Amino acid sequence: MREQLITDMEKAIEQVRQWPAKEVRVFHHNDSDGLSSGAILTRAFERAGFEVHRFCLEKPYPALLQKVYEQEGKIIVFADFAGRIAPMLSELNRGRNLTLILDHHVAEAATDPRVHNLDPDLYGLKGDRDISGSTTCYLFAHTLNPVNRDLAHIAAIGAVGDEFFIDGCLVSENRDVTLEAVKQGRMEIKKQQIGERYYLNTPAGQVPCDEFAAYLDTLGAAGFYQKGPDMGVRVCLEGTTSQSDRMLEELKSIQARAFEEEMKRIRAGALKKTAHIQWFHVANRFRPMGVKMIGVFCDAIKNTAHIDPGRYLAGFQIIPNEIPGFGPVPLNDVKISMRVSARLEDEIRAQTAMPLNILLPEATNKLGGFSDACHSLTAATTVAIGKEEQLIEEMEKILEIDNQCH
Repeated sequence: MREQLITDMEKAIEQVRQWPAKEVRVFHHNDSDGLSSGAILTRAFERAGFEVHRFCLEKPYPALLQKVYEQEGKIIVFADFAGRIAPMLSELNRGRNLTLILDHHVAEAATDPRVHNLDPDLYGLKGDRDISGSTTCYLFAHTLNPVNRDLAHIAAIGAVGDEFFIDGCLVSENRDVTLEAVKQGRMEIKKQQIGERYYLNTPAGQVPCDEFAAYLDTLGAAGFYQKGPDMGVRVCLEGTTSQSDRMLEELKSIQARAFEEEMKRIRAGALKKTAHIQWFHVANRFRPMGVKMIGVFCDAIKNTAHIDPGRYLAGFQIIPNEIPGFGPVPLNDVKISMRVSARLEDEIRAQTAMPLNILLPEATNKLGGFSDACHSLTAATTVAIGKEEQLIEEMEKILEIDNQCH
C-alpha cells in the first residue's frame, strides 16, 4: 500500500507543478509533530520555487475553514490534521482550489478530485504505530525532490515527539526515516534496557530527540499566542539559539505556575466523576497559553495518585475567539482533551476497553461538535460552550452499551 501512497503523491505533485499560482498556503499543527511537518513542507516548497504562507493551528476549526475556503485558485496544504474531515473540505472547496492533506490520523476519502487526501491511514499504515505526520510530509517532500532527503532528521523528531513506539522502538516508516538520518550522520540510535533512544547530532553535541521534541511542544503549545510556533519551525530548520532558549524558559515558567494552581484545585476536589469518566474544567485559567495545554496537563497527571486508573480522564478548556494570523474567528467552543492511565492503555491495546478515537468522536458528533485528529490513547474534540456535561453523559451512554455487548 505504501507504493500506492507514493503513486498518489506523484499525481498530486504533478497538479501542484501545473497549477498557475506559485504560492502555497500551509496549515499545520502546533505540537512537535506538527511543527516538524510545517518545517519540512516550508523548506521543500521553497526549494521548488514556491512562495510559502505558513499558518499554525491548534485544530482546523470549521469557522476557520469557512474563511480559508473563501479563496479561489490557491494551493492549500494541511499537515498533521484534517484526514478525517476530507469530505468537509471537499464540500467547502467545490473544485476551486488545489488541496493536499498530509495527515496520519484516522481518515476518510475526499469527494472532490482537487482534494487529495494523502493520509497513510487510507493506505493501510497506522498513524499511532507506523507513521507520524512529519514522516508523511517527509515522504511527500522526498517524492517532490530527492534533494529533500536531508530533512529526514526533522521527520524523526516529529515521530519521536508523537511517542508511538512498539517495545520502545520506532517502527515501519518512522524507523526508515530515522535510519536515513543515521545514514546521513545527523542522528544516532542507542540501545536501552527497554527499546531505544534517539539522538540528534548537533554542533553543540548530541541532544536526545525526546528532549528536543519536548522543547518544540512547549514553544508550539504554551507559546501558541506568543509566536512560539514560528520559533519552533525555525528551531527545526536551524537549531536552537539563545533567543529560543529564553522564550522556552519564559513559557515553562508560565506553564509550571498554571499547572501547579490547577493541581491544587484537583487535590481540593475539583475532579468530577461519573461511572467511567473523571473530568475537570480549567475555563480560561491557562491563558495566555494555547488550548493544547489541556491535553499536556492531562498527560502530566494521568498516572498520579489523585487520578483513578480505572476511569477515562477528560479536561475542558475554553477556546479563545481568535487565531494568530487570522484575527477574530467566532468559535464560541470549548476543547475537550482525553487521556488514559497506564492500566487503561493496556486494556485498550488488548481491546478490552473502548479506544478514545471511537468513544470521543461518536459522542461529539451527537452534539454537533467537531472531531478531527484522534488516536486510540489520546483524543481531543470541540463542542459548543455549555455542552460539557452533555458530552460526558453521551460518552457514558456509549460506554454502557459497549459494556453490555461484552
